[in-house]
Amino acid sequence: MTPELTSVVAVLKTLTLILGGSITFYAFKASRRTGSSALRALAFGFGAVTLGALLAGVVDQLLPLDPQLALVVESLFTTVGFGIILYSLYVD
Repeated sequence: MTPELTSVVAVLKTLTLILGGSITFYAFKASRRTGSSALRALAFGFGAVTLGALLAGVVDQLLPLDPQLALVVESLFTTVGFGIILYSLYVD
């Protein structure tokens, strides 16, 4: 990957962490305020997606592992997170 592309990916991942962390924080804060289990599940779902982005970055940039593993890690957490978000739409 070229240095320019690496920089673009780093900026986009940082924005993903900031936005995902914000959504997670506010959804969790709202769940505590309202006692809503749906909002709590929503917070955990977005938290999983955000955590996956963070862990994928760590695997890709900091660990001496196959870079393809970063894609697997992110995909796993994204799948689990979206499953939790879907569940949050049905829980009462």
